[in-house]
Amino acid sequence: MGATLGTITEPARSVDVIHKTDVLVVGSGPGGLAAALAAARAGAEVCLVERFGCFGGNLTVVGVEGMAWYRHEETIEANGIGREFETRAKEMGAAVQESQSLSYEIDSEGFKIVADKLVEEAGIHAMLHRFVVAPIMDGDTITGIITESKAGREAILAHRVIDATGDADLVNWAGAPVFKTAKEKMMAASVMFHVAGVDKTKFMEGIRNDPQTYKDWGGGGEWNIETSGKEDDMFSPFVKKPFQKAIEDGLIPPHLNTIAGTWGAMHDTGELTYMNLIHMDDCDGTDPDDLTKFEIEGRRQSMLAIEALKRYMPGCEGMRLRNFGMTLGIRDTRKIDAAYNMTETDVREQGRFEDSIGIYPEFIDGYGILILPTTGRYFQIPYRNLVPKKVKNLLVAGRATGGDPVSHAATRNMSCCAVTGQGAGIAAALSLKSNSELDRIDISAVQGELDRQDVRYW
Repeated sequence: MGATLGTITEPARSVDVIHKTDVLVVGSGPGGLAAALAAARAGAEVCLVERFGCFGGNLTVVGVEGMAWYRHEETIEANGIGREFETRAKEMGAAVQESQSLSYEIDSEGFKIVADKLVEEAGIHAMLHRFVVAPIMDGDTITGIITESKAGREAILAHRVIDATGDADLVNWAGAPVFKTAKEKMMAASVMFHVAGVDKTKFMEGIRNDPQTYKDWGGGGEWNIETSGKEDDMFSPFVKKPFQKAIEDGLIPPHLNTIAGTWGAMHDTGELTYMNLIHMDDCDGTDPDDLTKFEIEGRRQSMLAIEALKRYMPGCEGMRLRNFGMTLGIRDTRKIDAAYNMTETDVREQGRFEDSIGIYPEFIDGYGILILPTTGRYFQIPYRNLVPKKVKNLLVAGRATGGDPVSHAATRNMSCCAVTGQGAGIAAALSLKSNSELDRIDISAVQGELDRQDVRYW
């Protein structure tokens, strides 16, 4: 963000309170949507506020369709609502078999309908097209939020609030301590896109003739990764050679050697979806100037990638852009200073906690590390990891939960965000039933409701 050019003073004004609720969830990505559903299923009145026109966050708005691409035969998971996203999408015709795992790739457009159905079934009060701009505070206690929309400035009051913004926006504005990764160390931002006009037979024949593995990710910049060794010879839908050839031939500038990555699903219709090929460093997802710059740059690089695929990838000669995600994929900005912050040891060495609200397989993806859960290893996520310091009535769900960089490379993943979301939603609902402060809740009651909602936390 650039330097200010002075200040103005806004006149004081009254803001209409348009809704009151038990549990207010801000942001409807995998974490927020899971939190809202879990709280409603635990008996609370729930309001879900979202700045875009659909629920789903990364799944729908960004276009990240591979929610469980880590899954293999020995993978042990929490299941719960995160798994339900996948099964409901499959039942409603919005999922296909994922290319590198025992999971289903969730169609980013179709999941909008799936999410609508889930929200309606749960009786959640949905409020789309509202951008949260401030918390409402009573001393150190959050009591609601201020939103901006086509209707102007409005207030929503709540007994419990869950920050699922991904960037810890409410926590930060409320004055609770947060950590923000240095811009030069942030994980890359991505533009996701989908294409059409691909000859599936020729494309898949080309993949079979030159199959890529995770060890092929190595070789420079973004794609030098640390594995545990067991991943090296596993199939990966990784594409890099067409872009190297395009650089050699002058089609792509040499400095764009980070254009590479994975495709998601090759459909019979000729659509090739979830093209995760564009990775841009030095993008701060909390800076609107950076977001503007990299949205435009990401689309430019995407078109270069498409041209390279048309020229050098079998079956892609007639490829055309189908659509971009509605916004950038941001992996890394603020994280809360939680009552307990996760550590690299926790996610690498199967951390165990008495206040566990869910488990997550040993899946680490980020900061140059890729470890897949193929041996049954997993770690637990403690409830304290969702509790920010210095602000009452507030929990966090999703990628902004507390932790160091390597733990973030595990907990930032969408399916883990759903685990923290379900735990946060249940805790918020039960704290109201028992009239307990969020930092003094009976964890055994939370775990009992997790059992009832079919979540594994042990």
